[in-house]
Amino acid sequence: ALTVRFITRRFIGDYDPTLEMIYRHMAVIDGEMVHFEILDTAGQEDSLQIEEKIKWGDGFAVVYSVTDRCSFDEVMRLCFLINHIHASPKRSSGSEQPPVVIVGNKKDLEFDRMVSTEDGENLSKALKLPFYEIS
Repeated sequence: ALTVRFITRRFIGDYDPTLEMIYRHMAVIDGEMVHFEILDTAGQEDSLQIEEKIKWGDGFAVVYSVTDRCSFDEVMRLCFLINHIHASPKRSSGSEQPPVVIVGNKKDLEFDRMVSTEDGENLSKALKLPFYEIS
């Protein structure tokens, strides 16, 4: 839903999170036209599939739900994998790490919250990555 919102500027309520999609989008960023290919994963991959998808990406938004503690618990593992795979000498792009941001989604569901803002902030500080909470 986050990807669809970014592309369409609208919230789509009947979005199916179990479908994996690649979205193509163009946007002006800092006065420059940027072409995006966004892989919206289904979040149900095994280790080999995750590694292949991380190799594919040039930048990452690691998104968890503030209403789902298990999704938050996956953030550190995914950030470690991104760092490890992109630091590999097999990568032709050198050792420069891709941009990564941690995003806590569903901020508006305050009564269902299982992950505090402070938990997200502490993790982002520990990993030295930017952090945002959104709805």
